[in-house]
Amino acid sequence: MRHATRFVVALLLSTSLAHAAAPAAAAAAKANSSSTYELLNLFGEVFDRVRSDYVEPTADDKLIESALNGMLTSLDPHSSYMNEKSFGDMKIQTKGEFGGLGIEVTMENGLVKVVSPIDDTPAAKAGVKPGDFVSEIDGVAVMGLTLQDAVDKMRGPVGTTVKLTILREGAKEPLPLTIKRDLIKIQSVRSRSEDDVIYLRITSFSEATADNMKAAFDKEKKNIGAKLKGVVLDLRNNPGGLLDQAVEVSDAFLDHGEIVSTRSRKPEDSRRYSAKKGDIANGLPMVVLINEGSASASEIVAGALKDHKRSVVLGIKSFGKGSVQTVIPIEDHGAIRLTTARYYTPSGVSIQAKGIAPDIVVEQAKVETIKPSVNFSEQNLPGHLNNDQSKEDGSTLPAANDNKKDSKKDAGKDDKKDSKKDKDAGADYQLSRALDLIRAVSIYQNNGDATPAPAAATPAAKK
Repeated sequence: MRHATRFVVALLLSTSLAHAAAPAAAAAAKANSSSTYELLNLFGEVFDRVRSDYVEPTADDKLIESALNGMLTSLDPHSSYMNEKSFGDMKIQTKGEFGGLGIEVTMENGLVKVVSPIDDTPAAKAGVKPGDFVSEIDGVAVMGLTLQDAVDKMRGPVGTTVKLTILREGAKEPLPLTIKRDLIKIQSVRSRSEDDVIYLRITSFSEATADNMKAAFDKEKKNIGAKLKGVVLDLRNNPGGLLDQAVEVSDAFLDHGEIVSTRSRKPEDSRRYSAKKGDIANGLPMVVLINEGSASASEIVAGALKDHKRSVVLGIKSFGKGSVQTVIPIEDHGAIRLTTARYYTPSGVSIQAKGIAPDIVVEQAKVETIKPSVNFSEQNLPGHLNNDQSKEDGSTLPAANDNKKDSKKDAGKDDKKDSKKDKDAGADYQLSRALDLIRAVSIYQNNGDATPAPAAATPAAKK
């Protein structure tokens, strides 16, 4: 048996012996050892036959890598083998800078499925959408490729192009897209003030996401000042990332309680993550936006804030990736990405293949404002009654004819003043509904906190 075969056999044999050392599993391991050795011999025979008889010469390392990757990808769509190059690329990506198209993908029914395009990347600018399927890459059919093979084909030198054939639900024909590869520098947090509301957009969870989010919140809070009414946390099309960053972002808005738990095959490996005291928003109304592109770490945040009633979750159901992948380095041989646990929200609900259901379902839509053709009201009627309160404070109402002129003049001023502010939020229907909700809750809270004026004394009260 060749060296590469002996390496795999030795690896699996050592694993088998390690399990056999456990007293409870010793009997079962002994009974299964003979069949395990037979299967390892089968692998060795097939390996040798491919090396000697395949129509073209093949490299041993490629065969072994393919065998390992095949074993792992057969378990679930997120487990895989990474050679040294792929492992290095993954570490760079985790730090928030890498080369490629800017697209998070998984494998489904033999095709590459888009989980989410990353904001301001070549894929997003080209119109790639969550839920799209990639059927061809540079004319090569994806069917039959591993996920890693497909990802490698989409990667390449910055400035070069790749042709994708996209299958999209509702589209009558495949969509051809030519995308230029670029250096992807992920700015994982963006922020702005929507008048009296802080808008925070998190595109992924990389190493500095939580710190950047807190800094962005402090900046916008200072800009808005005392009129601050709430926070919108936008996690739409966020494919996830690092677990610890999801926990920190959730913790920033929670005072106590569990954030997420992970349950492994071995009970002793399960973990619970809890919030520390301190809510950076001091309990202000909050809305989290999610959609079908919100996955993994973004679902942890949405689930934690929803279960603790800290935020209203608005949008449509999330992707449903509720599994934990552990990256296990193998000395001189890259690493394996292995699914080792499942995520559970604070209420004990699994996210896996289920996703986070929003509190308020709001589909993305386009809304057109319809202005009345005639601006007509009570004060335009001849002989209308004057407002008695206007007399008391000395103010007067404009005449009917003047009102038409003033209303047009004021409307023109307001349109110019608010057009830029409403451009971003107005074009985003889900965000508009989130802002409306926060302002409505703020009004309700303020009214509830207000101290009612004392009632006027009645004769009965005087007695």
